[in-house]
Amino acid sequence: MGEWDEIIKEFLVESSENLDQLDQDFIELEKNPTSKELLGRIFRAIHTVKGTSGVLGFPKLESVAHVGENLLSMLRDGELQLDPELTSALLAMVDAIREILRSIEGSGVEGDGDYSALVERLTALKAARTESSQPTAAPSSVAAAEPAPRVGEILVKAAVAAPEQIEKAVTQQAKGDPRKLGEILVSEGAVKPRDVLDALQVQAESSSSVSSSSLRVDVNLLDKLMNLVGELVLARNQILQFTAGQADTTFLSTAQRLNLITTELQEGVMKTRMQPIGNLWNRLPRVVRDLAMGLGKKVRVEMDGSETELDKTILEAIKDPLTHIVRNAVDHGIELPVERTAAGKPEEGRLCLHAYHEGGQVNIEISDDGAGINVAKLKQKALEKGLITGEAAARMPERELLNLIFLPGFSTAQQVTNVSGRGVGMDVVKTNIEKIGGIVDLHSDTGQGTTIKIKIPLTLAIIPALIASSGGERFAIPQVSLLELVRLEGEQAARAIEKFHGAPVYRLRGNLLPLVYLNRELKVSNDQNARSGINIVVLQADGRQFGLVVDEINDTEEIVVKPLGKQLKGISCFAGATIMGDGRVALILDVMGIAQIANVVTEGHERALLDATTKHTDRALGQDSWLVFTVGGQRRMAIPLSMVSRLEELPANTLEHSGSDLVVQYRGQIMPLIDVAEKLNIRHRSEVPETLQVIVYTEAGHSVGLVVDQIVDIVEQAVEIEEKGAVAELQGSAVIQDKVTDLLNLGALVRGAATQEVK
Repeated sequence: MGEWDEIIKEFLVESSENLDQLDQDFIELEKNPTSKELLGRIFRAIHTVKGTSGVLGFPKLESVAHVGENLLSMLRDGELQLDPELTSALLAMVDAIREILRSIEGSGVEGDGDYSALVERLTALKAARTESSQPTAAPSSVAAAEPAPRVGEILVKAAVAAPEQIEKAVTQQAKGDPRKLGEILVSEGAVKPRDVLDALQVQAESSSSVSSSSLRVDVNLLDKLMNLVGELVLARNQILQFTAGQADTTFLSTAQRLNLITTELQEGVMKTRMQPIGNLWNRLPRVVRDLAMGLGKKVRVEMDGSETELDKTILEAIKDPLTHIVRNAVDHGIELPVERTAAGKPEEGRLCLHAYHEGGQVNIEISDDGAGINVAKLKQKALEKGLITGEAAARMPERELLNLIFLPGFSTAQQVTNVSGRGVGMDVVKTNIEKIGGIVDLHSDTGQGTTIKIKIPLTLAIIPALIASSGGERFAIPQVSLLELVRLEGEQAARAIEKFHGAPVYRLRGNLLPLVYLNRELKVSNDQNARSGINIVVLQADGRQFGLVVDEINDTEEIVVKPLGKQLKGISCFAGATIMGDGRVALILDVMGIAQIANVVTEGHERALLDATTKHTDRALGQDSWLVFTVGGQRRMAIPLSMVSRLEELPANTLEHSGSDLVVQYRGQIMPLIDVAEKLNIRHRSEVPETLQVIVYTEAGHSVGLVVDQIVDIVEQAVEIEEKGAVAELQGSAVIQDKVTDLLNLGALVRGAATQEVK
């Protein structure tokens, strides 16, 4: 019976996948009711469920699917016209099938649910529309359809069973054996379970079989593989740390090869856990359709970027928050048709879902063209609830007022409904998103609509992090929150740190950056000694920037996130732990938690800093960001920071040759290297240093590495370019940081390089 259970399990998995697609197909069919392709796809899915459930012995499931199949057959043959009532009834049939399948999966039986009323409803709809349409075609769509071949016939035709074996099984059934034909044949050893399943698929639908290019793998197995890869990454880090003090070139080369293989294996296993966000989005049009009909509204759903992939655990974590946002948008955002017409809008509202990758994160935008959030009403509600004073309300910018929507229980809804207003539950949405390292941002224009933007990490299992030390301990800071690093030397450190209302701040490019001393917040060791310099890690939490002062900046590396024990889970400043290359444990800092403990993300704090920096903002207007570096000794050059993908330090032993070109294996591709000094005939490199400073430039998915002598600084400065026409690779020169600096024409340099043209 174990093999037979495997057949049922596979049937449940395939049926569940088909039902998820059906919700989407029915919504599309309602917009285009004459689509033969959609009707055929829906009919085949229900036909598959009906045929297979009959063979597997699930009569209740078969009866529900059968009556739905009859309606779909008439729709497909043009004997019926789809309308909202018929669509709702067919969607109710899909829900009933899903409920029965859930019961079979949990207990092995169809459950106690009574679906006779649904069957009668579908039958009555078919009868009423058949009488009104008076078809001249065959009196029954079932009779008109081609009879499905029997399982026994298919097995014989496929030469996997002999006719006498089929006859014997049929005779057993006639004598009272309650088992199905396939079950009898499997138990007798006449056929394999796979043969029966193939026959069931052929009988259920005549379309092509499932593609052999894919394979189902249990999620638990993938999780186990991910844990093993995590341990391998930890071992890799330990080996790389050990190799730092070794001189054996063979050992170094082997360690580097292990590093590359581990990285590729890690990326491959992580990809197996990645799923397109469309798997989640496919359920939302049905939610919107049912809700809009109940509210008397018309809403169109548009989706862009459904192929964007996330880790399965992330996808599960955002399912409920995303559904809540969509429901609130329909209920409290988009107006009734009569209100939209009066406002000069089309009757049908528009709800847009947009997803895309950016900077190692996934951005999800949910926007509607509804009434927007009334800021004046928000302010009034906040005053009534005593959340803010009248004086504070008068000074609060619109962004702060909009963020009141995330307070527990805050809502501008006129009346409580089963969906309620946009504000109810938004605190839970924000909390759940922030738990996985995400950020929620809201923007609204009264009368025009509302946009909620969610930023979330691609995965939580293995992440890039900055390793920093403070108070004699090492800490990991997720790079997703990292903006830049600032080093203040000696006396400069003492002068640069200012006090604002008693709190330390640093003026970063005209803006006051609040500082948080990690030692003080964690109560470890003594404060940093400003005379020896100060290291500031500029971080972002909840859309606000602050500087974390640490003793030392160590390195960046991929870390494996380990959850904290239950004794430490209540400490908000830590998000987890990791094992470093030397085998010691390092705690992972929760950037949002640190910011909240230090009170640097409060609205009042941000407003005060905004007021204090207003007079300095003029200096920042019109400025550009430049990456300054040296080549050929001390010759200063610069390129726009916007053209830089990454800055890397590459060991010389990782370099290889492709023909006469110097290349390196980088992130799954072969990246050509251009020595800027040699290309500009400034100097010929006699020997390659142990470590190369490389600026990575990426365009259209192709990367090129620019080899330079030293990265000097990142500078924000408005420059006046003095053009030079003698050398195509030089755009001109300018004075940056009071020094004459050549501006590199990166496009001309790459195009002219003999190694590879960036297309």
